[in-house]
Amino acid sequence: MPRALPVIDTTAPVCCAPVASGQLSDDDALQIALRLRALADPVRVKIISYLFSSSAGEEISGELAAVLDLSESTVSHHLTQLRKAGLVVSDRRGMKVFHRVRPDALQALCAALDPNCCT
Repeated sequence: MPRALPVIDTTAPVCCAPVASGQLSDDDALQIALRLRALADPVRVKIISYLFSSSAGEEISGELAAVLDLSESTVSHHLTQLRKAGLVVSDRRGMKVFHRVRPDALQALCAALDPNCCT
C-alpha cells in the first residue's frame, strides 16, 4: 500500500528555498510537490488560465462549467483541489460562489522553481 503524504497547510503561498539553490529539505520538496500536483491536470490548468483571462478576474462555477464543457460537479472537484493547494480562492455571495486565482501563490511557486523567473 502506498504511503500517505502528511497533511500540511497549503493555503499559504509556498515559502522555501528555490529548487535551483541546492538540495531541498524534505518539507520544502513536499510543499512544492503538493502544489505542482494540484496543477498536474489539464482541466485545472485550463481553469487557472480562464480565471486569469476573465475580464472580472473571477468566475462562477456554473459559468466555468459551461465554458469548459464539463459538469458543474467536475469543475467543483477541480476547484476544490486548486483551493486546497492555495492556488484559488472562493467566496460565496448569496447563492453563487465566485472563484479567483491567487497570483501571489502562483508567483511564489514560480520563484521556488526558478529564482530568476519573477525579477
